[in-house]
Amino acid sequence: MNSILSKVVFEVKEQTFLKDPQTSDLGNRILETGIDLINEIGFDAFTFRKLAKEINSVEASIYRYFESKHKLLLYLTTWHWSFTEYRLEFALANVPSAKERLTRAIKLLTSEIEEDFHGVDIDVVKLSNIVIIESSKAYLTKDVDQENEEGIFIGYKQLVKRVGQIVLEINPEFKYPNMLISTVIEGAHNQRFFAEHLPRLTNVVKGEDAITEFYLKMVFKTISK
Repeated sequence: MNSILSKVVFEVKEQTFLKDPQTSDLGNRILETGIDLINEIGFDAFTFRKLAKEINSVEASIYRYFESKHKLLLYLTTWHWSFTEYRLEFALANVPSAKERLTRAIKLLTSEIEEDFHGVDIDVVKLSNIVIIESSKAYLTKDVDQENEEGIFIGYKQLVKRVGQIVLEINPEFKYPNMLISTVIEGAHNQRFFAEHLPRLTNVVKGEDAITEFYLKMVFKTISK
């Protein structure tokens, strides 16, 4: 799988950037170091001035690629969802059973990424950590309606719809497939954060990934006829 990934370019909506950072060495350094810095200090403390210092450049050079740090976060989260859907393609390929496909999908959406993929320049482990902690800041804004009209969130919505359609294969009468899957994704993010920082808000079970197991049980019980 990793060798195949190395040949794939993940598309990101052009409304998130002024110049595609994946087309130049400087742009790639902005992405790589930006991910490192956001992962280290958090999005709120992150600034283009700090990023410029880390890459031995000036703020103006970063603003040629992104008009704001919010747009950088949109770029990163959009890339993440495109990458996630691509991983889902492989996980579900040639699996005829809808129950098995849904099981695999829930595991992929709720499990941690523990290793980088060879041939992918972006550090997907650190990016996954950023998505868990920071991704809601990409859409919980006053500009969300405009950005939605521009199609910025289409990758996330397509991912939710795709897994929701598997839910409907199992139970065509279930009325809330997209609500269920988006709840799984966002809830798993919260539970991962709680497990690391506020453990009394979640449950840790020795010998299993309690978060994934919880959502598997919740989903199948919820959609059972």
